[in-house]
Amino acid sequence: MNTKQQLKQRVEARQGLIVPGAFNALSAKVIADLGFQALYVTGAGVTNMWFGLPDQGFMGLHDIAEHTARIRDVVDVPLIVDADTGFGNALNVVHTVRTLERAGADCIQLEDQVAPKRCGHFSGKEVISTEEAVGKIKAAVDARRDPDLLIMARTDAAATHGFEAAVERAQRLPEAGADLLFVEAVTQAEQVRALPQRLAKPQLMNMVLGGKTPIFNAHQLAELGFGIVLYANAALQGAVMGMQKALTTLRDEKEVQEASGLVTPFAERQRLVGKPEWDALEARYR
Repeated sequence: MNTKQQLKQRVEARQGLIVPGAFNALSAKVIADLGFQALYVTGAGVTNMWFGLPDQGFMGLHDIAEHTARIRDVVDVPLIVDADTGFGNALNVVHTVRTLERAGADCIQLEDQVAPKRCGHFSGKEVISTEEAVGKIKAAVDARRDPDLLIMARTDAAATHGFEAAVERAQRLPEAGADLLFVEAVTQAEQVRALPQRLAKPQLMNMVLGGKTPIFNAHQLAELGFGIVLYANAALQGAVMGMQKALTTLRDEKEVQEASGLVTPFAERQRLVGKPEWDALEARYR
């Protein structure tokens, strides 16, 4: 099976596939190296790590496409790509889907916020009409060239219209051809438990550390019937804490030792970026 078919099979099993977020190619290699079976190219992570800005609509199509292509070059696991609102109207969605499919996406996530969007766990969100949201998902489905490319429809309507309205909207999105559903930022444990009972399509549940949704572990979410358990920015938050710890030691103690446990050893860094393979190629072509 190709990566798109692998992802579809794993999601449809509804066994709580854990998907970490990658914010660049090296983080993607770490995720794949640790044995995760899919990864998420995170818009928030790209915005935070690439621009040093909050997740409030600063990222563009070129930025996420560039990261997707670079990640696709270095890992062979399925890629779920965060395409925000599709960067415009339904016509922009067509262009977005074709661009990200060409870059190597196996699943493209599109949401129903008004542009400029913001992190699903920020206050002040607004959403477009249900009719426009359905139209944009239909445009995405029609735009894909490979029928195995998955389209994930996300709604942020729970924050603006309430949980019942969000469920009603999510029930409409498969009519347009959505393969997966993502109801973002529900705030109560009983809402998390209810979603797999209320929606027929496989779903993603987003575990945002410090966010608005109660945290469940992946076993619990698998038992409930979720297809994907997303930790979009756990790697980012871990990387930032790691940098802060190592650099605080450098600032205060004037040195950092490789054996300190604060830094990845030099040899491990070279292994992760494939230096032995590049050395072998160099020897082959010398």
